[in-house]
Order: sequence, then structure tokens, then C-alpha cells
Amino acid sequence: MIRLLIADDHAIVRSGLKQLFALNADIEIGGEAENSEQLLDCLQRCTVDLVLLDLNMPGPGGCETISRIRREFPTLPVLVLSMHNELQIVSLALRAGAKGYLTKDSDPETLMAAIRAVAAGQRFIDPKLAEKLAFADIVAPESKPHPKLSAREFQILQMLANGKGITEIGQELAISNKTVSTYKSRLCGKLQINNTAELIRYYDAQIWQP
Repeated sequence: MIRLLIADDHAIVRSGLKQLFALNADIEIGGEAENSEQLLDCLQRCTVDLVLLDLNMPGPGGCETISRIRREFPTLPVLVLSMHNELQIVSLALRAGAKGYLTKDSDPETLMAAIRAVAAGQRFIDPKLAEKLAFADIVAPESKPHPKLSAREFQILQMLANGKGITEIGQELAISNKTVSTYKSRLCGKLQINNTAELIRYYDAQIWQP
């Protein structure tokens, strides 16, 4: 029996996952959380074999949450289930300590295979992403500056490129507008970008993958 904790800020996603897992006799829900702090609190009280984690939840960034889980619960594996297929995000999550990474458009069979593999101590990467990662040096040469961004900087870059403002980003991430602005200044400096319009053009040309 695999006891897992579902961490996703969308109730409809958690509900759908629970319905799927109910069809599998070897899966048991040990807890659920809708933000990073709730997740870490639940782990203090619950015994689970695996965390199924969405990266975009309120509170600390997803990669920061993975790192903290690895520090506080070093034997507990984390499987990321995310909407993001950008290699930068995948690489950051794996470097933070995630044992697997899937996108939310994966079929149920792939998700179940990933859960069983990661719970058994193996690694599992979305097959659609594995080939891209294997050729990462070709897809994203080291000469490009965005690999230098931290996980939080990259997350805010994505949100800005998707048309979200400072206030909206602060509300979604549960951080102050001043903190968002600081991150924006840092990432613009690293990318040698002067304004939001340039930032969007850089993101569309160098990072976004349909």
C-alpha cells in the first residue's frame, strides 16, 4: 500500500486525483494540502510514503518547498505533477530534490506508473520531457542567461510574461509587492533586460515551448 499526500491549491484537481486513486487498490490518501505551509504542517502529523506536489501553490516557491522537505524528511520522495513543461522548471525541481516530474496532461496510466516507481525508490521523468532533458545543451545552450535564475526568479518571470502585475503576483505567492519588485529587478539584471516588454519578448523567444 502506498500512502500519498496530495498538495495542490485547486480543489477540483485534488478531487479528481482522489477519484482516480480510489480505483487503485494499492493507493491510499494519507493527507492533502492546498498551500506549502499546510503541506509541511501535514507532514509533521501524517505518515506518508510519497508527496504528489504541484509547484504553483501559495507560499514558498515549489522548489523551495521541495528543498525543505528534503531537509526535514530526507527519505520522503517527492513527485512533481505540474502544468509546466519548461526545461528550466524541470531541472530546478530535480536539482531541488524531486525524484520525479510529470506534466498534468499525462495520462492516468503514466501517473500511476510514476507514483509506483518513485514510491519504490526509483526516478521517473515524463517521457515527453526526458528526451528534451537529454539534449538540454542543444535546446538551451549555456550562453543563455536564464539558467542562472533562481527558482523563485524564474517563477516570477513566467508570471510577468503571462501578463500578471506586481500586485497579482504578490497575492498569488503570498509575498509583498516590494518582494516581487525585488525579484523582478534581480531577474531583469541577470537577463540584461530593462522593462516588462523586453522580458516578455525574451520569454517568448528563448523559453516558452508550446
